[in-house]
Amino acid sequence: MADQTPPEAAPANAATAPSYSLVGQYTRDLSFENPGAPGSVMLGGTNPNFTVGINVGVKKQADDLYAVEISLNAKAEREKTVLFNVELVYGGVFRVKNVPEQQLPALLMVECPRMIFPFARHVLATIVQLGGFPPLMMEPVDFQALYIQNVRNLQAQQAAAGTPN
Repeated sequence: MADQTPPEAAPANAATAPSYSLVGQYTRDLSFENPGAPGSVMLGGTNPNFTVGINVGVKKQADDLYAVEISLNAKAEREKTVLFNVELVYGGVFRVKNVPEQQLPALLMVECPRMIFPFARHVLATIVQLGGFPPLMMEPVDFQALYIQNVRNLQAQQAAAGTPN
């Protein structure tokens, strides 16, 4: 019995432990363009070229609430003809408690997007399929590498701005 934590001590420890949770998910913006329809659906030929872009944004909503949004853009072209263009902004609202300030950016820009990305990928694949094309199956995204790249780009911009011309 001496090794057990007293019941009154457990809530205090739990109340100060770092934590984050997903409160809700949403689609903020969704656009699908199929400019050659219905002809584009019946076209055969070579495989199209795909261009895919991804970005992550964070907006503080309240003391412990953050909206984390993933922006996905995908475009398919065949011989300079656009087959489809899709844009999606998919977000999640996260409650963050007791996370040290220096760890907050990585949590919000890496772990939170990693949690909601499978749902955004599903929405993107489904809307492309509903547009008459095979579903666009995106590979998993390395949000940590994306975060590190963005931090380095920001540091380079700050260093360039601080350098006299």
